[in-house]
Order: sequence, then C-alpha cells, then structure tokens
Amino acid sequence: MADSLVIVESPAKAKTIGKYLGSKYIVKASMGHIRDLPKSQIGVEVENGFEPKYITIRGKGSVLKELKDASRKVKNIYLAADPDREGEAIAWHLAHYLDVDESKTCRVVFNEITKQAVKDAFKTPRPINMDLVNAQQARRILDRLVGYKISPLLWKKVKKGLSAGRVQSVSVKMIIDRENEIRDFIPEEYWSITAKLHQKQAAFDAKYYGSDGEKRELASEADVQEILADLKNADFVVIEVREKERLRNPSAPFITSTVQQEAARKLNFRAAKTMSVAQQLYEGIDLGKEGTVGLITYMRTDSTRISPVAQEEAKEFIAGKYGEAYVPETPRVYTKKNATTQDAHEAIRPSSVLREPELIKEFLSRDQYRLYKLIWERFVSSQMASAVMDTVTAELAAGRHQFRAAGSQVKFPGFMKVYIEGSDDGVTEEEGLLPPLVADDRPEVQGIEPKQHFTQPPPRYTEARLVRALEEMGIGRPSTYAPTLETIQKRGYVALEEKKFMPTELGELITAQMEEFFPEILDIDFTAHMEENLDHVEEGKEDWVKVLDSFYVTFAKRLEYAEEEMKEIEIQDEVSDVLCEKCGKPMVYKMGRFGKFLACSGFPDCRNTKPIVKDTGVTCPQCLQGKVIERRSKKGRIFFGCDRYPDCDFVSWDRPAGKPCPECGGLMIVKNTKNGPIIQCTKCDYKEEPQEEDGGDDLE
Repeated sequence: MADSLVIVESPAKAKTIGKYLGSKYIVKASMGHIRDLPKSQIGVEVENGFEPKYITIRGKGSVLKELKDASRKVKNIYLAADPDREGEAIAWHLAHYLDVDESKTCRVVFNEITKQAVKDAFKTPRPINMDLVNAQQARRILDRLVGYKISPLLWKKVKKGLSAGRVQSVSVKMIIDRENEIRDFIPEEYWSITAKLHQKQAAFDAKYYGSDGEKRELASEADVQEILADLKNADFVVIEVREKERLRNPSAPFITSTVQQEAARKLNFRAAKTMSVAQQLYEGIDLGKEGTVGLITYMRTDSTRISPVAQEEAKEFIAGKYGEAYVPETPRVYTKKNATTQDAHEAIRPSSVLREPELIKEFLSRDQYRLYKLIWERFVSSQMASAVMDTVTAELAAGRHQFRAAGSQVKFPGFMKVYIEGSDDGVTEEEGLLPPLVADDRPEVQGIEPKQHFTQPPPRYTEARLVRALEEMGIGRPSTYAPTLETIQKRGYVALEEKKFMPTELGELITAQMEEFFPEILDIDFTAHMEENLDHVEEGKEDWVKVLDSFYVTFAKRLEYAEEEMKEIEIQDEVSDVLCEKCGKPMVYKMGRFGKFLACSGFPDCRNTKPIVKDTGVTCPQCLQGKVIERRSKKGRIFFGCDRYPDCDFVSWDRPAGKPCPECGGLMIVKNTKNGPIIQCTKCDYKEEPQEEDGGDDLE
C-alpha cells in the first residue's frame, strides 16, 4: 500500500517520477497552478498590505477533489513542483488547500528528472521556502497592479482590449526606439580597395590599409581615384609577415536566454516553441528498454554552473570519444553573466552525456531531437579544450600605400570538433589560408577592385536579439521572455516581418501615452531595479510588502493624474484603394497578430477580410503566367506562391531573388546558410553572393 502522495505539475512529469519511486508512492499532477488572482477584478487589497485574494482556477475542481481524496489515504504529502519561484508558489498553494504544514519537510526539488536525482531529492525534503513564494507573489501582484490599473484607463481613453505590463511595455518601447534609430539614420559613404594578388600559384586578397605608414579611411570616390592613380605602375612588395597562435574558447553551456537565441538562429524556433520542446525533454521521454527519462536539466535558469558529477562524466566521455587532447587541463568554470544572475540551478545540460543524440533519435520527435542535439553539443563542447588557430598577417607596400592580408587555419579543432556558436548575422570569423609568404616577395597583381559602401543602421530586433537585449539590461527573468514576446504580438503592438519586429501604429500610440503618463514603467533602469528588488525578496533581504509599497506610492499619483489629463484618442483606420468584392465598400488596413491585413469598412454588416498581397515582380516558374506573391501561412509564416492559385499550386518558403539564373534562366532564390545568405538557382547548381542592392545585408 502506498503511504506517500507526490504532487507535480504535469502528467508527463508524474509518469516519469512514478516509475522511479515505486509502489509506495502515489504520484499525481496538479495540472499547473490551482489558485490565482481573479480575472474579473484586481484581487489585491492595496490598503491592507497588498493582501492577495486567491480563488480556485476555473476547471480545477475535479483535479483538486482527486488530490484531496488521495491525500486522505496517505501519511506523507510531498510537493514536487518545478524548482523555481513559480514552482514554489504552486507548492505553497497546494499546501494551503491540502492543509499541509508549510514549515514541515514537505517540499522536494530536483534539477533533473533522472532516477538517481529523484531518489536523492526524496532523502532531503525541506520546508516551503516562503522567500521564494513571496518573491513570486510580489511579481504577480506588481504585474496585476500595472495591468489592471492602466489597462482600463487605456480602454476608456483609446480602445477596448488594450493592455499594459511592466516587461511587455519596455519590450515594445525598445522595438520602437530601434525603429526610430533606423528612421533617423543617415548613411555615410565609405570605400574599400581590394588588391587581387597571386603568389606561387595561389590567389589571395589584400585590403587597403593606409598611406605613408598611417591608417587612412576612404570617405569618397575622389580619395579612391587618387590612390588608384598611384597604384597603376606600382609593384606590391611583402614587407612583413607575422605568424602567431591564437586560442579560441568554447561558449558556456546554455541558460534560458541563450538556448532561445541559438534555437532561433540554428533551428528557426520561436522562443515559445523552444521552451515547450525543452519542457518535454525535461519532464521525460520514453526510451524503450531504458524507460522514461528526463533528458535535460531544468530549462528556466540564468546560471552557467555545472555540477562536479556532470563535469566528471563529460571529461571521461570526451577522453574516450575524442581523445585526451580534447580534455582541458582543468575543468571549465563559467562565471556569472552579470550581477542579477541567481545561480539557483545548473545550466541547461543533458542529464547524462552518455545519451548521445543519435543513440536515442528513434524515440524523439523531429523537434525534440533537434533541440536535444543542440543542448547536448553545446554542453559537450563547453567542457572541451580550446581550439588552436594559426593566424598569418602579411603587410604589403605598393609605392607609398600599404595593404594588409590576413588568413587563419585551424591547427587543433578542440571544442570546434563538436559545436560552434551561431551568430545573428550569419557571419563567421574564420578567414581563408594565405600562400607561403616571406619578406621581399613580389606577388603578381591580377586586379584592383574599388567598392563603394554605405554605413548601415542598427538591425531590427529578431526574437533572439530582443531576448539577449532584455537579459543584458536585466529586464525580466528566464520564465518571462517567451510569454512577453507572445503577448506583444497578440495585442497587435508589434508585428514580425521577415523574422524582425516592427512596431505597429497602435504600439507607437500606446507607448507614447505610457511615456507621458507612466514614465517609470518604460524606464529600463527602473524596471531592472525592480527586478533586483524581487531578487532581494527571494534572498530574504527585502520585505515584499515594502517593495510593493515603494512602487505604488508614485504609481498611484501617476494614475490619478492620467485619469484627469489623458485625452481620449480615436484611432482612425487607414483607408485603402481596394474595394470589397462582396459589398463594394472601401477596405481598410487592420493590424492582426501576423501583421496588416485588409478588412471591409462595412463591418459588422460585412465581415470580409483578405491578406495584403505583395508582388515580388517574378513570373511564376511553374505556369509561366502568374506572378509570385508573398503570402502568410495560418501560423503567420511568410511563404511565396503563384497568384493564380488554385489553378497553379507553385509555392516556395524561400524568397525569389528577382532575377533569372544567368546560366539556365531558372528561378533564383535567396537561401539562408550558416555563412550568411546566398542566391542560388532552383534548377541548376549556379550560385552567387548577394550584392548590397539585392538586400543581402538585411537577410537572415
């Protein structure tokens, strides 16, 4: 007979843990939170020490009855929700409902769901940590005060359905500020000169460096023409060759923000998808004869710390699979990213490095396999020896002008044998080899190529860039990034255009109102400081009520002022020149979750909507009659298809390059690769680098 009840959040987690604990334990799932603040009212008694009014979440009655019935049949109740603030709060609510003394040893936590980790955790249960609970309560109440006080004001003054929030409002403002930077950006002209040289049957490039021994920037065509005139009869002479070894160190194992960034770069995953798949890997996968196993450690973490046991296992694995040379002299220890790092959990890593991705691939879905492989490779590489690079720099003189050629090669791959971190722009730092060069060599000049460039504005935020920026600024915490990005899109404050965030007119309007009447909410330093205060509550250094009170004193005054001074704004729909084919009235532009679309101005009498068609200017390669236009899938992903659909079913996920293949006349597309975008033909093997006029600098 079972004598203990264990409560976790999800059925998958319950199934995994139940197999480890055996028949003496009943393991059940609470299905997430069981209590929360009511949706219909603010649910916080501000004048009574911010006392929250919790109610049972609708639909949880049957779950709670099942838990209550099970609790009456056992001697012990263990609360095993996730090992973070939110998990601690879930455990506290369960203890309250089931009449469990929170000061007794009823709380069990584990960073990974493996047999040994779970059994060890049950040997050392602890009381519920009220500092963690109060930190979660303070965040929840703080967000409720902001949302439920400002949102009704926006409904009254602007339009219904709007919302405001601490992290989401700052995120929207960052996107708008970046857009303003781009709008205000004034490109500056600059030039480069590349010498195409040949030495000992090998070609290499040398870049213009300067004149008369000093570095020189080329700001205009006149500067370039002056130098080209000097170079007409000049010989290129090698004046110095420098060779040295350079170490390249591996990246730290993943934390929540970095796994979201890298999954976006390499797997094309949205942040929410990354966290959903990671949750599945954490809670457990059935591996056949091995049974159900949690494959990774807890995925909501801001710590790069690794347990000594995991490090030792990784060391033995690396030595056995790759050789002793790939093991660093001392185990790698990664420092905290910044002062706000909590270091409460380990980094995200495989629960056992011995479960190589290929060995368990048959048990995983495609998405699970790809994410697990990414996490496994990142962890293994983080524990490997540095790569050794041989670098060569050659200084050349051509008359009074100096050129520089650089090359590198991998002398010892080290961690690069397993994994190399991606980059947002797809550019890699590796250079090609130079031919053997010594002083006084005179390479043959095969050409001099001047090129005009213009400085580029800062790039728009992708999900990965925005998550990184929020983390660096101390805005939000690991659990907030994915839901924040989802919320600002659902509300129509921003839209994703080609994987980049664009502010909408509504987003700019709401942010302008927030800046005028609630500047603290949008102040990055203020928001980061509030996160620090919540961390201090978690550490037992601050009283959660005092933290809320210090915020609310100023906030209440702002609310009162905004109620009186904020003017009502009527948002006018932008009228298009498209007529509704159903009723004949003009259609207007509306903003939805996936960007702009057309809707009939006769709503609600006429509910006709249609997508905004963007013509790529390319003739359909399949039917040779229609035009290739930009479309959106039901999930908002952009693809390209023939405008004669359904008569012609041509589709492509890749953007047409807008010009035919010079060799076969076939359709050319822009293909994203790990080394950046490339233009290639869909019929033959022809490829070319995108030119600046092709939009190459803005492709990902």
